[in-house]
Amino acid sequence: MTIAAENVGTILALPFAAFISDKFGRRKALFTGALVMCAGVALQTISATIAQFIAARLIIGFGLCFATNSAPLLIVELAYPTQRAQLTASYNSAWYVGSIVAAWVTFGTFRMNTSWSWRLPSAIQSLPSILQVVLIWFTPESPRWLVSKGKDKEAIEILAKYHANGRILDPLVQYEYMEIRDALALEREASAQTSYMTLFSSKGMRRRMRIIIALGFFSQWSGNGLVSYYINLILTGIGVNSSALKTLINGSLQVFNLVMALGAALLVEKVGRRRLFLISNTGMFFAFAAWTIFTALFNTMDVKWAGKVVIGTIFLFFGFYDIAYSPLLVAYCVEILPFQVRAKGFAVMNFTIGVALIFNQYVNPVALDRLGWKYYLFYAGWLVLEWVVIYFWLYETRGRTLEQTAVLFDGPMNNPEQWDPFESGVLQESTMLSPLEQRRVDDELELKRRAIQRKPVTYEDPPMVDNLSYQLQPTTRPISTITEESEDFHIQTKLDPDRDYVYDGRPKGSY
Repeated sequence: MTIAAENVGTILALPFAAFISDKFGRRKALFTGALVMCAGVALQTISATIAQFIAARLIIGFGLCFATNSAPLLIVELAYPTQRAQLTASYNSAWYVGSIVAAWVTFGTFRMNTSWSWRLPSAIQSLPSILQVVLIWFTPESPRWLVSKGKDKEAIEILAKYHANGRILDPLVQYEYMEIRDALALEREASAQTSYMTLFSSKGMRRRMRIIIALGFFSQWSGNGLVSYYINLILTGIGVNSSALKTLINGSLQVFNLVMALGAALLVEKVGRRRLFLISNTGMFFAFAAWTIFTALFNTMDVKWAGKVVIGTIFLFFGFYDIAYSPLLVAYCVEILPFQVRAKGFAVMNFTIGVALIFNQYVNPVALDRLGWKYYLFYAGWLVLEWVVIYFWLYETRGRTLEQTAVLFDGPMNNPEQWDPFESGVLQESTMLSPLEQRRVDDELELKRRAIQRKPVTYEDPPMVDNLSYQLQPTTRPISTITEESEDFHIQTKLDPDRDYVYDGRPKGSY
């Protein structure tokens, strides 16, 4: 119950976390979560009874929900276009930084004979939250959230500062702003009011939600939950009984996980999301099969060396897990959700993870105790199911802006319910799009843009310009006339001679 209490608190906070993130902004939601976690850690550290400790865990989970629901949204909506995938992938991979600190702090305190053996690790939990409370006010708000609230001037200034060295008239800034504004206008037009039912209101949204819910369960039910919370039982089952050795193995595993996850985060744009998930699940299956076989040899035939091999297979299994699930679980889910329901959709994924974790924490220890290594057979079969689901359900989103990604799921605005990305030729079964198919995706987005009446944004006395009023005219890319035989098309974009451009007239980094 002490472990599950945090997940219960997370589930209880989900409706409030999404509401505050959408209503008051990503920064304020993150600040709220960090403040609540500080209070929870304080109560946990001074707890004198198990009831107080469980209550503190509930409070920590409640605050954690606000932070984990808003932080990735802020990152994905603020990141520079060509760096978005790597940054959002690194966000979830950084979980292992905390895991490393926890593993090695407990390695240093477990020999202490006083209550500080657990109070000190508990108190250290507050450090990240304290940093967030202090530093969040130096972090810019999401430009997409600002535009959604009619604060276009602030949004453009943030885009200019962080994406174009302060140049408001930079073509990249204009392109991003118009893309954000038009996409949000279309979303409002399609759904004036959003609720959790909106997540299942169209074919495109149902496509998204089945992927998000599936990945939420897969992230915790791939066999990783056995080691994350019950490594003590796993190692005891293969003859490792020394507490010091168990803690050392766990600490080493967390360092290994961090290196693998951050390395994979850098490959997201080069290799592609779908391909990484397929490689990950394939590798996890074979590693877990070996894990099961050698554990069975140790337990049924008393093969001593098999126990040592199991430790290696655990590292191998997590290496493949870290290729996709550590960097992409959050990154992929937030980028396929449209802005208006991004917080709510991500809350559903966190709810799914919470349910999966509660299942793990109540079922896994009982199953391990009663079935031993035979319980591993369930996870081996489950990994096969995961591979099949990923192969048939996941779309590749590499090389697209958040607004362009929506076209893969929703299709052109004229008849989205009857549109299928595979049947239309926009998306292929493979993990890559050809240049022509990429152009078709871009053209679908352009059709949406032209459906919105554009109005220039008026600035008076903008930064770095004194006593001057001017209008920021939108710079957009016209529909291309690319064909199978020819790549000739007309460009009307006003170019900045100080910047480099890709072949279609957009600044580098705008796709």
